[in-house]
Formats: sequence, C-alpha cells, structure tokens
Amino acid sequence: MSRRISVEGKVAVITGGASGIGAATARTLASKGAHVVLVDRADTVADAALDLARSKGNRHLGLRADVTDSASLTAAIATVIDNYGCIDILVANAGVAEAGTVVVTPIDALVRTVEVNLIGVMRTVHAALPHVIDQRGHILIVSSAAALKNVPGGSAYAASKAGVEWFGGSLRLEVAHKGVSVGVAHPAWIRTPMYDAQDKIDAVREAITKLPWPFSVVTEPDDCAAAFVAGIENRSRKVYVPAALAAVDKVRGVFTGRLWDVAVGLRASTTVPALEREVSALRAAQNA
Repeated sequence: MSRRISVEGKVAVITGGASGIGAATARTLASKGAHVVLVDRADTVADAALDLARSKGNRHLGLRADVTDSASLTAAIATVIDNYGCIDILVANAGVAEAGTVVVTPIDALVRTVEVNLIGVMRTVHAALPHVIDQRGHILIVSSAAALKNVPGGSAYAASKAGVEWFGGSLRLEVAHKGVSVGVAHPAWIRTPMYDAQDKIDAVREAITKLPWPFSVVTEPDDCAAAFVAGIENRSRKVYVPAALAAVDKVRGVFTGRLWDVAVGLRASTTVPALEREVSALRAAQNA
C-alpha cells in the first residue's frame, strides 16, 4: 500500500465538524479539493457545509447526527453513501470537555464525557468502517495531550482520551491487512469554543499557564488542521499538536509517574480547592 495519499477528490467524513477543530480540518480538506461531509448534532452543521470552499469540482454536505446514537450515525453514513458512493477518510473528532473534579461534577456529566469522547468514537468507526475498508482508506481518531499526562481537574476527559488512544492503536492492527491506516491525534490546547469555555474559569486558566512546555502551548485551529491533514496525507500513525509532544510521548512515564505525582501534588492542595470552589459557584449560578 502506498503510504502517501492525495485528498483531492476523496470523500472525507468529519464528526464534530460544525465548529472548532472539526470545522478547521474541513476547511483545509475542502481547500485541497476533498468532498467533505460534516456530521454534528448542532443545527448549524448544514450552514457550516455551505461555507466550505468549492474547488476542483468538490461538493460538501452537512448532516445532523449524534455520536451517542448509533441509529443516527448509521443513517448519516447511509446518506453519505447515497450521495458519494464511498468514504475514503474518516475523522472521528466529536468531543466534549468539562472542568471540575470528580467530587464536584455530577455523575451524569462524568459519564457523558466518556460516552461522547470514547464510546462516540467507537460508534462512529463501527458505522463507517466497512466503507473505509472498501476504499483502503484512512481513519484519524482524535485523542488529546491529556492522554500523555496526569493532572487534576479533568479525570473523565483524560480517561476518555486515553481510551481513544488505545482503541485507535488496537484498531490499527485489526485493519492494516485490509489496506486501512489508522492515525491517532494528540492535540494540546487549541483555541476553539471548548478552549474558550475552559479559559473563562480563573483556576483553569492559571493551571494552563503553570503546565510545563509544551503542554501549555495554545495553537490556532487552522494550524491544528494543517497538522491533521498532513497526517491524513501521510497516513501517519500519530499526529501531535504542537509537534513537540512527540518527544513527550516517548518519555510519558515522566508525566504519569511518582515524581510527577509529587511535583503536581505540591500545588494540588491549593489549586484543587480553588477549582472546586469556582466550578461549584458557576454550577450554582447556572442552576439558579
């Protein structure tokens, strides 16, 4: 199998495509001549597809579907096949994040994070995989830099993204002999609506600035999309944003081991209570 592929004329399906990283990746793929299908639970998904560049005869589609609902995903994939006849590229990107510790976060919110970020990826891949196999295509699954380190305040998110990484790694071995390549992306902070929501919380914003480089780097969505699309074109098994995270991955034991626990724990006695107070106050205000 040739490693490098051209995205021109290829059919690319992107979940979580109406905003953020998904929308930026869609713009980059469209500019290179791909037929882009945005899948999102947001009502704005059709308009987002209309805004994509038309070049080299490509055409785009926006479909409403929820990655926590296999029936809606199956229907969306069926519509893709009806309209295009195939799927060459799948970007399993849909995700959610919510700041807060296990103690102050309702269990339904913790479970939903895993349901969207991890189970949603499984549902997405399962629905589209037979068609990607037919094309000997490429799947890009979006994990996170959160899978490379342990920090307080995002336990469910980190668990879901670590699960995504290992799901992608196993999937890669299951489908390689079928001509399908699988990449796993590890973005750190990307300036998206999800990041903006986190950045409004003082305790989170301060915690980001105290993270060691490159975990503290904030990347623009279009730069992240460029890295994602380069990873698709090269059928890369890993994509890191920023690229320096590749070195971190090789020594991730440093950021998940005992010494890291001690270093982070020295601050946690003050940063965790501050985060819990702020998140609890925000929840109370929202529920008032």
